[in-house]
Amino acid sequence: MDRWDNRGCAMIKSELIEKLGAENPHLTQAEVERVVNVILGRMVSALEAGGRVELRGFGAFSVRHRPARSGRNPRTGQTVDVPAKSVPFFKSGKELRERLNADG
Repeated sequence: MDRWDNRGCAMIKSELIEKLGAENPHLTQAEVERVVNVILGRMVSALEAGGRVELRGFGAFSVRHRPARSGRNPRTGQTVDVPAKSVPFFKSGKELRERLNADG
């Protein structure tokens, strides 16, 4: 069975490029790779600028800010200061949720 049909398998960027190349034989592998890199790069740039990336039917990516806090080192139990940080956040779209929860 093709790994694309298996549930629980992760897809990595190189596999996405390979699959898109196979489905678009008129494009070279280098062109497909460049397109994927441009799309992902633009998404990252938008998030870096504090924006949001919405892919209709799939979901939306945004950035959430976490304030500084006190944490605990699980190995030693010692209190440590955790700095403020920004983390990516994904909210799935309605169509994606419906497909994932469809019977059959």
